[in-house]
Amino acid sequence: MALLGNIYFWIVILYFAVVVGISFLTRKVASRSVSDYLVAGRNLGILLCSIVVAAEWLGGMSTIGVSEKAFQKLSFQPILYNVATSIGMIIIGFTVAKHYRKNNVHTVSEMLEYLFGVQAKRVSAIAFLIAYITLAYVQLQTATSVMSSIFQIDWFTSVLIGAGVITLYTYIGGMHALAITSIVHLAAMFIGLGIAMVIGLVNIGGFGELQNILATNAAAAGKTIGNVYNPFGVGFNEAFSLLLGGVLGGMAAQASIQPIFAARTPEVAKKAAILSAAYIAPFGIMTAILGLIAATGKYAIGADAPGFSAKVAMTNLLVNPEFIHPILGGLALAGILAAILSTVGPVNFAVVTIATKDIYHGFINPNANDEKVLQIARRLVIVVSLLTIPLAYYLRAGVLDSAYISYAIRAIGAIVIILGIYSRGWIDEFTVKLAFIGGTLAIFLCLIADKYGWFHLDKTYGAVIFAIVALIYGYIRRQFFVKSAK
Repeated sequence: MALLGNIYFWIVILYFAVVVGISFLTRKVASRSVSDYLVAGRNLGILLCSIVVAAEWLGGMSTIGVSEKAFQKLSFQPILYNVATSIGMIIIGFTVAKHYRKNNVHTVSEMLEYLFGVQAKRVSAIAFLIAYITLAYVQLQTATSVMSSIFQIDWFTSVLIGAGVITLYTYIGGMHALAITSIVHLAAMFIGLGIAMVIGLVNIGGFGELQNILATNAAAAGKTIGNVYNPFGVGFNEAFSLLLGGVLGGMAAQASIQPIFAARTPEVAKKAAILSAAYIAPFGIMTAILGLIAATGKYAIGADAPGFSAKVAMTNLLVNPEFIHPILGGLALAGILAAILSTVGPVNFAVVTIATKDIYHGFINPNANDEKVLQIARRLVIVVSLLTIPLAYYLRAGVLDSAYISYAIRAIGAIVIILGIYSRGWIDEFTVKLAFIGGTLAIFLCLIADKYGWFHLDKTYGAVIFAIVALIYGYIRRQFFVKSAK
């Protein structure tokens, strides 16, 4: 096993070296200005922009998160995350993408400032920081689960290694590095995991036999399962919340919208958003199938950490030489790491951009010059990594479940941005602040209520319902009370 471990180790180390090497090549360009560092000089073409958008989405949630959920649910339900995201990006392309790019913003909150005023920017920036810090530590966890399986090391050491690599190449190259490495990441993830999926289906006997094995195992445990390939088969309510969060969450998603800010023109931004859907939709199917294959127990190895067998199910599958040759397994693991790095870098960078432009340059030091803002942005890359390390170590809930806190907050942003662009007179600054503050609090109320058994309401539903109530209240207030006072 030591020899096999060395094979996995060297394939992954080689991949890390390529990624970091690319970031060094982009360092000179990224250091010229804040615009170059944060939005690649707003010069991305359709193909590169669409790849960066897709690579950001196809990360830890589409790999570890989807396989973990498929393993637990014995269902295709988690592929709805990718389906919803694809639908969301198509909607973004036809609605908000050109508006984001046309206004030359760096963040979603800057767009809200343009639409509603500075107070909307400040409140939304804090909410988006909560959303993206949550997503950042979840993505770091997915990288950790891969490396702990590959190198057979403890969770904390894996967290440190993952954070170190991500910080290094983001710090050096900024958005330019994220853009160029996304091409490498996308190729590695589709080739590596695509080969693993095909090998797995051949070994298991095809789709029909996979269904039969899972049904037989469930029956032996006193349970029954339906068609595992029906994403709505284990509960419409939860499935629909995945769709709703995915569709709405994209419109105010700083990490995936940031490449659109960097598009060459508004028309490029529109077309790139739509094209990205073609890469996003099929990917979740591959990782869901690998999660289901892992759930058969046919290739189980080792003793997983208590409570985390689902999280490392796919990676443990890929380091099993009885399932796949170590070189091909190493290639697939590099594909998972590619997917995670392609997301966690932009997610961390989204936190950096929000903190730099909305918080520091927005109202702490609005008169700071370009050189000072760039310096703060680089320092914040390190600060964000230091913040996510303890969170990734101590908070180990399900990947998709935790990440949807971020989606729920972003859903609030999606609603107010759409209304702000297409019906600005319907809502005002007060309504936006109420929607963000109340909607964010509603998310955590739903989580607490579910934990203590007070009531059960999905956090995405809670955020959306409160945001809609806030919008209605704000409209009534504006029409009948504010106007009357005037």
